[in-house]
Amino acid sequence: MGVNDLKQELVDDAVAAIEAAGGKAFPVVRNVATREGIAQAVRQAAEHGSRFDILVNNAAWVRYQHVPDIMPETLDRMLDIGFKAVVWGMQAAAEAMDGERGGAIVNVASTAALKSAPGSVVYSGIKAGVLGITRAAAAELGARGIRVNAVALRPCPPKAPSATATPNATPGASRARPWAGLGTVDDVAGAIAFLASDEARFITAQALVVDGGITFTTL
Repeated sequence: MGVNDLKQELVDDAVAAIEAAGGKAFPVVRNVATREGIAQAVRQAAEHGSRFDILVNNAAWVRYQHVPDIMPETLDRMLDIGFKAVVWGMQAAAEAMDGERGGAIVNVASTAALKSAPGSVVYSGIKAGVLGITRAAAAELGARGIRVNAVALRPCPPKAPSATATPNATPGASRARPWAGLGTVDDVAGAIAFLASDEARFITAQALVVDGGITFTTL
């Protein structure tokens, strides 16, 4: 498994955690905000592992701004990392995946594409776009045996209920959802692993909402 991030220390920590759990991983440090950066990351992973079967597009840089406050530099960076990187990642992965064996791509989206809050115009738009290009890529790449799906996670804007226990999770937010307590990063990883696995071989063009039911229920 290749682990990519722009920061070497984060990559090293992730690789160490995977190996400590009994897995195998290797570091990749590339800037996926550029087409060439993500192409290099995919090539490096393919060369190191001798084959390339799965891509998880998970890079993000998020700023919540109300409409009058949106700045060009914020919009450009969020588009580069949150949307363009997904396109370039799918492009590079499709080229690297074996024509006979196919592969799986999982794009990390957000429930902000389905149910938005003030201050999330850019973020919601980008994540809605990710769902759109996930379905379009699934339609195009399916003939090559490449499945493309997405997981939609609950975002953590300021003061909003969280769904997953992270450093940004809002305290007490678990009372706002039907599922008692917060989810964990393992819950998210499990959903991604399922969509990337052979058990999901007949699932493509889907968006799996992983949020403890908070988006589609009202309590």
